[in-house]
Order: sequence, then C-alpha cells, then structure tokens
Amino acid sequence: MSLELPPLPRRRLIAAGYSDRELRRLRGAGAVTTVRRGAYVDAADARLTDAAARHALLIAAALTDRAPGAVVSHCSAAVLYGLPMWAVALNRVHVTRAQRTGGRIGRTVHLHTAPLDPDDIRVVDGVVVTSPARTVVDLARTLPFEVGVVLADAALLVGLADAESLVASLRRARRWRGFPTARRVVAFADGRSESVGESRSRVALHRARVPPPVPQWEVRREGVLLGRVDFGWPDLGTVAEFDGRIKYGRLLRPGQAAGDAVFEEKRREDELRDTGLRVVRWGWDDLRAFDTVVARLQRAFRQP
Repeated sequence: MSLELPPLPRRRLIAAGYSDRELRRLRGAGAVTTVRRGAYVDAADARLTDAAARHALLIAAALTDRAPGAVVSHCSAAVLYGLPMWAVALNRVHVTRAQRTGGRIGRTVHLHTAPLDPDDIRVVDGVVVTSPARTVVDLARTLPFEVGVVLADAALLVGLADAESLVASLRRARRWRGFPTARRVVAFADGRSESVGESRSRVALHRARVPPPVPQWEVRREGVLLGRVDFGWPDLGTVAEFDGRIKYGRLLRPGQAAGDAVFEEKRREDELRDTGLRVVRWGWDDLRAFDTVVARLQRAFRQP
C-alpha cells in the first residue's frame, strides 16, 4: 500500500496561503475532509472509500508527530505490506517503540512498547516498519486465532515471510503476552491457502476435527492434469472448493464473460466427478454455520 500523495497538514496549507476560515469553509462544502485532526485530503480521493487505503492515509498523517524511535507495526505495518485486513480494526495507527514502559492508546495512535531486534525492522516506501514476520507474530499475539491464520497464510503465499523467519520472530516473542496463540498460528499457517476464504475454511475444518486436507491438490487422470482443487482428501476420494464468487470476476480471461467462467467451472467439476471423486462446495455464508458443510463432507467420506 503506497503512501504517495499523503494528507496535507494544516501548517502546510496555512503556509500556502489558506486561512483556518477557508479550511472550515472547504470542509463544510464537502470539498476536503480530514483523516485526523489537522490532516486534509480531497474529499473526492478514491482512497477514502477503501478501509486499508484510508488507513494508509491515517498512517501518513500520523508520521508527522509519531513518538521518537517508533516503528509502524501491527495492523498498520500489515496494511503497508498489502496483507488482507479481514476482521481487523483500522481505527488507530499502531507503532512500536523499543522500551519497557510508556505504551498508550490515543484517539488515532496506539503506541506499543516492546523490544525491536534489527531483524524486526524494514523500510517500506521510506517508512520504517516492523518486518513481515514480526508483523505477523505481533498480530497473531493480539488477534483471534482465525484472523492470525488469515494474515500468516497471506504473508507466506506472497513470499513476504517464510516458515523460518516466522519461527525466528516467534522465538524472540516467547516471553510476551499472547505467545501461545501466536505459536499455534505459526504452526498452522500454510502458504498454499490462496484467499481469506480458504484460510478461514482450513480453520473451520480444523475446529470441526475434519481430517486435514491437502491444499491446492492437483487432480490427474492417466497423467493428465484435470485441475487443481482448493482442498483434497486423496485417501477419502473427496475434493472441496471454497466458492467465493468473486473469483469469477477476478480470474476472467480477456473477453470472457462471468457466465462462461461458471460454465467452465461446472464442466471441470463434472470431469472431477467422472474420476470417482466426490465434490463438496461451500461459500462465505457456510463459514458462519459450518456444521452443514461438515455433514456433507462426512457423507462424502463414507461413500464407497
């Protein structure tokens, strides 16, 4: 997430010839808005409509008066790395300073205090931030297990972190609050999960004590690749797909209509069934009441 074209601070606008009265008038007319007190952006800025992009604006505004030595961290670092912000509150900028005490939660900035190893620090677009591995571990310590898995999976998927760096960062946090949850997240994380829905599905399957699937399993017939499925249970003759629907728009080839993509997906499923595999599907709504999915999977597992 880029910090280009950051919010303009009041002092720069005043230096450019605007008066406070003019700024109030522009705000009242809906021409400009503030991302935090004294930081202005054009009200038509498209970044205001996206939660992560708006948070990046808030980060840029907060950098003007951050605590000395503070490093952008937690969800704010995750935003700058482009990690998915599912179920993550973005109302405050999070920074960490290497000291024992003095942490505080303000209206728009949350200052954490914790050790910062040199390996824990990176620079993104000129901004000093915690490393991807440290960011994942910090969030895994402070957020629910499922949210931590989503973030860890995503960091592994795009190569921001690897298993070794996550374990090393976790080791440095072994005496910190939330370490047991972070340890579970790192052990469970799998970079083969390609979306928030797939990561959440793995957690749901784990909680339901369904046998662990093979993510992104390649199905072949006589050596010919028929397709790759989100989840596979080769020994149980079953495959499963998380249907996020959005993929039909995201993965369209040039000139391909959404209906054509759905038809191809149906034909692919028929080919999978022709091999004797049972196919189970679920979507976002099913994740909120996963018992019905588990029942369908169990029936599929029992079929000869």
